[in-house]
Amino acid sequence: MQSPDPLGGTRPTSRDVARTAGVSQATVSLVLGDKWRGRVSERTAEAVRLAARELGYRPNLAARNLRLGRTRTALLVVPALTNEFFAHVYTGAAAVAARHGFGVVLYPSPDGTGPARDPFASAQASLDGVIASSMATDALTAFRGTDLPLVMLDSDPADPGAAAHVNLDVADGMRRVTRHLLDLGHRRFLHLASAVPSWTFDVRAAALADALRGTELRTARAPLNVADAREAAHLALAAPGPRPTAVICDDDILAAGVSKAAHRLGLRVPEDLSVTGFDDMALATAVEPELTTVRLPAEEFGRRGMEALLAVLAGEPAPPVTLPVALVPRGSTGPAPAP
Repeated sequence: MQSPDPLGGTRPTSRDVARTAGVSQATVSLVLGDKWRGRVSERTAEAVRLAARELGYRPNLAARNLRLGRTRTALLVVPALTNEFFAHVYTGAAAVAARHGFGVVLYPSPDGTGPARDPFASAQASLDGVIASSMATDALTAFRGTDLPLVMLDSDPADPGAAAHVNLDVADGMRRVTRHLLDLGHRRFLHLASAVPSWTFDVRAAALADALRGTELRTARAPLNVADAREAAHLALAAPGPRPTAVICDDDILAAGVSKAAHRLGLRVPEDLSVTGFDDMALATAVEPELTTVRLPAEEFGRRGMEALLAVLAGEPAPPVTLPVALVPRGSTGPAPAP
C-alpha cells in the first residue's frame, strides 16, 4: 500500500519495494540501509535496488533518524574556504557520506585559523560526529569532552582526544623534495615555513632539518598568502651573506610568493633560484615556470576521513591511516648555479 505524498499523490513504501523484488521488508531494510553484506546475496541486493529505482522509492530518513537517534550529519572543520586543498577534502568526504545517507556540513574557522564559535546551539543534538583538520584544532573547543566522535586529519596520532586519525605522509614528501634538490647539486637552502602553528607543519620542518643536516639551512616564516610570502622571501633572499640556491616551501601559495620575490630581485627561476611547493593544487601549474611540488591526495584524504567516522559510528575498528604522497618535478627546479 502506498503512503500519501505531501506534494500530492502517493509515494511507494518499503512494502511495495519488497513485493516488487519478491523479498521481505526486512531484506529491503538491510539492503537500502547498506547492511546486507554477509546476510543476503549480491543478486538479491541488486534486485532490491532495481525495484527501488523502478518505483522511485526514497526512504523516510526523518522516521529512520528518530529510530536511530541520529541526525546523519557530520561536521567538517577546516581552517579556510579560500584554500583549494580543503575544497577537495570536502568533495571526497561528501561523496562517501552521500552513499550512506549522510550530509556533511563544512565549517571554516572565521579567521582562517584559531578559535571559532560553536556553529550549533547544541553540537550533540545537531551532529553525529566531527572530522577536523589539525590546522583548525582551536576551533574544536565546543566539541572536546562531548560524546561526539572526532576524526582528526593530518594530526598527531598520539592525540587521545580523537577516535581515529587519517594522515598524509608529509615527512616523506619533504624527504622527496630534499633528495631531488640535493641531486641537483644544491647545498644552501631556505625553508619558507607556514606561520600557522600546526602538527603537520612541525613534522615537515623536522623532516627537512633531518634530511638537510650538514648543509646550510635558514628558515623564514609567513602567513599562508602570496603577499606575505613575497615579503618574507624578499627579506630572506636579500639578507647579507651567501644567498640560498633553493627555497623549500610548506605550501604552493608560499612558493608563488617566493617566485614573485625572485622576480623583484632580478633572479631567474630556476637558473638562479630553485623553488618547491607542497600540495599540487591548480596554482602549481598557473605560475611560470610551473612549480615542482608534492602532490597530496586531497579527495582520498576526505574519503578516508569520512570512512573512519562511519566506522566509529558503527562501532567498528578505525585503525590509523597514512596516505602516500608523490613528488611532481616541474620547471621551477634546476641544477644549482655555479659559484
